[in-house]
Amino acid sequence: MPTQPEGDPAPRDGALPAASVARAAERTLSLYVHVPFCAVRCGYCDFNTYTMDQLGDGVSRDDYHRDAAAEVRFARSVLDAAWAPPRALHSVFFGGGTPTLLPATELAAVLEQARESFGLAPDAEVTVEANPDSVTPETFDVLAAAGVTRVSFGMQSAVPHVLAVLERTHTPTNVPRAVGWAKERGLGASVDLIYGTPGESVADWETSLDAALELDPDHVSAYSLIVEDGTKLAAQIRRGEVPQVDPDDQAEKYLLAERLLTAAGFEWYEVSNWSRDAHGRTARQNRSEHNLAYWRDQDWWGIGPGAHSHSDGVRWWNIKHPLPYTHRVRAGESPAVGRETLDADTRYVEHVMLGIRIREGLPLATLRPEGRRAVAGLIADGWLDGPAALTGTAVLTDAGRLMADAVTRRLLNW
Repeated sequence: MPTQPEGDPAPRDGALPAASVARAAERTLSLYVHVPFCAVRCGYCDFNTYTMDQLGDGVSRDDYHRDAAAEVRFARSVLDAAWAPPRALHSVFFGGGTPTLLPATELAAVLEQARESFGLAPDAEVTVEANPDSVTPETFDVLAAAGVTRVSFGMQSAVPHVLAVLERTHTPTNVPRAVGWAKERGLGASVDLIYGTPGESVADWETSLDAALELDPDHVSAYSLIVEDGTKLAAQIRRGEVPQVDPDDQAEKYLLAERLLTAAGFEWYEVSNWSRDAHGRTARQNRSEHNLAYWRDQDWWGIGPGAHSHSDGVRWWNIKHPLPYTHRVRAGESPAVGRETLDADTRYVEHVMLGIRIREGLPLATLRPEGRRAVAGLIADGWLDGPAALTGTAVLTDAGRLMADAVTRRLLNW
């Protein structure tokens, strides 16, 4: 697992500086609920997750929803103490880990606490990540009744040998069944895929894309595999047991995804995300509003062990292990262990880094002079869209999306 960032100690009462809520009325507020439990830890994963045998004594999945609900109430009390204006939640996202390892009634209880503490905006998006093996029709009955609007399914691949390398344990044939159950109850369905796994051929990737499209989802996320230090997969690659990830292979697979998804009516709205008109909703309505809140630098409160939060330039993060997290929440203290206040230069870097990834692009007027001077060269290289630049916006081309990090560096003059 990654180490937590360095920062200043976070106050035990969670108090926020006045500047972090001064513009709250102009900004949306989202809630992220981290469920840190998994049945099996996948070899590529470096998220803050735990199997039950890793947790030891004193931690029970049965009580987790109560602790998460307690932190939701604590969050509201901190914002009230800072005199932040009340804001109904723009979005709620249950991620992990595997949220659906918890009974759906417990996820619903946390959502009800969020509704009671903050309220939900009339068009609020509420998403639950789901493992296709850990759901039943009754799961979606409960979630839909509680106000969940979409489910994000961790499919990753439809090819058994690719799933084996990733150490994903779900059965591929369970995916269409689970997605069907969700759609029958009126829930939006997003499918998450990973490409570039060692040993995955282009034909394998095309098989996974075809299988995802057969599910008739309204949203697809496709992420290139990143091998993180400290994971089992990184160790296997280092020992030569598994081949290295090939960036050229990943680029070819990204472009294949773009072609097939576009042909199926999807449009990209962020480098790794596509949505389409489906099930009575437009492509814009089927985007992930929660993730867009991150890319647009809005405010969010992260609930749970290791969760990160942000309020207008102030960022903080919770203690990682569930046991001390539980102790702090039950004592009425903030579970945050570190905090940082972003300076103007850091906020500008993040503005460019995040904003260039989305379809709306970056307004050229928000770039510093060195960034504006770089635009002509990026257009000449085929990485930025020329007509969009003429209307005042830096938008990535298809080739530019493959080079988003390089585009960012040039806009920042690094």
